[in-house]
Amino acid sequence: MSELLDQGPFAPRDDSLFLREMNALSRWHLDHCPEYRRVWSDWHDAHSAAELPYLHAGLFKHVTLQTQAEGIKHLRVLLSSSTSGGQPSRIALDERSSMLQERSTRSILAEFVGSSPRPLVVVDDPRALRRRGEVSARIAAAMVLRPLATEIQFLLADSDPVVPRWDVLLDVLARSQELLVYGFTSILWQAWLAAELPASVRGALAGKTIHFVHSGGWKKLEAARIDRRQFDAGLLVGLSDRSRVLDYYGLVEQVGVIFPYCEHGFHHAPRWADVIVRDPWTLAALPDQPGLLQLLNVLAHGAPYHSVLTEDFGRLAPGPCPCGRSGRRFELIGRVPRAELRGCANV
Repeated sequence: MSELLDQGPFAPRDDSLFLREMNALSRWHLDHCPEYRRVWSDWHDAHSAAELPYLHAGLFKHVTLQTQAEGIKHLRVLLSSSTSGGQPSRIALDERSSMLQERSTRSILAEFVGSSPRPLVVVDDPRALRRRGEVSARIAAAMVLRPLATEIQFLLADSDPVVPRWDVLLDVLARSQELLVYGFTSILWQAWLAAELPASVRGALAGKTIHFVHSGGWKKLEAARIDRRQFDAGLLVGLSDRSRVLDYYGLVEQVGVIFPYCEHGFHHAPRWADVIVRDPWTLAALPDQPGLLQLLNVLAHGAPYHSVLTEDFGRLAPGPCPCGRSGRRFELIGRVPRAELRGCANV
């Protein structure tokens, strides 16, 4: 178990402890994952986070990496959404890591939406849950809210085209004053905002407290000229003033770690994770210039996805955030030009 999870997700951190745990985790994967050892055969302990070994996100599309050791029990494979029809990433999930990842997401989400249990409405269909041994990134993203849910209802009968089952939502609203709603960003927009809500649904929503949580691509919304302010305002119309919208950035290759978007426009890394920005040509670490995001976390024991170089551009923000949260904060700029649309990052 990581010592870093013993405090809140955005409490101050001893960076030397993070580096020590990341070095130990890297050695663990080098000892127990032959494919990883072939990539980093000459690596020795890092003296800074920038020296830690990493894998490019694209590798997970072609190799199912697994760390085989005593105490590691692999459960299933997580698939990226692969919205462009390309090859999905395949991430091996194990029991030990899954426990840490659930603890991670519960702690991060509670910071923004509270920890009180309430019904969860997922704006998606449950078909992916029926795949034996595999689960899609979209459903996995929704399931991070499961520890906060008294029940889970799926709003869509078929995700393409979007067909909301408003009777499901009406039933939940009739029984509850507060609920959680999760949706992949573009699907939440299409199902909840692009079409007019039925009058019965709009009436049932009036005065309720809803925390909307969403993740995933903004490209469809940008094409429709919908910005974040319009999106949030549309979701919150008619609800109680305690209702909120939480957007977060995350990767299927970094399952269990989410980077929430704060009210001042920055994504935040929890204390058990970190972010490095690298020059796309030299791969040198950049303290304050745009570059490729490298995401790190101490939770991944069953496969070496603890340090992943992404295809996303970002920029580190210096100094403390006005929101008061400690930890690395960054701006998300967008996808590398001509990079495959992966269907799981918030760009």
